[in-house]
Amino acid sequence: MAMNLAPGNGRRNRGRAPMSEINVTPFVDVMLVLLIIFMITAPLLVTGVPVDLPESRANALDQDQEPVQISIDQEGRIYLDDEEMSRNALATRLNEIAASQTVDDPRQIMLRGDKTLDYGLIMGVMGELNRAGLNRVSLVTTGSSE
Repeated sequence: MAMNLAPGNGRRNRGRAPMSEINVTPFVDVMLVLLIIFMITAPLLVTGVPVDLPESRANALDQDQEPVQISIDQEGRIYLDDEEMSRNALATRLNEIAASQTVDDPRQIMLRGDKTLDYGLIMGVMGELNRAGLNRVSLVTTGSSE
């Protein structure tokens, strides 16, 4: 007389061992699809004013806080962080920014000007920055290939 001493002698467990592995293939497939989606959409998320910057061999600056972006496009339109404004409105906003900065941590200003612009227009914006008391101004360029 033979006895089956395996646990769970009922009808439901007959012929099947409990599964102790996790199939990670579907998880990897989903992660690869998400990676491809993010790789395609990330370059499209960059917004800003289209400016053809001049080239320079200068090194990039280290920054602690988000700088204020001032851009001047090819037609001479002035943008403060993607918002187009007149020169008078720019002077008002720069005074507000200067009033909100601290002595220990002055705001960094990034000035982006199209390389085909008149030098006087860029110097006029720099004069407004100086008049407002914002003296940490960086001129943004593209990196040189040399």
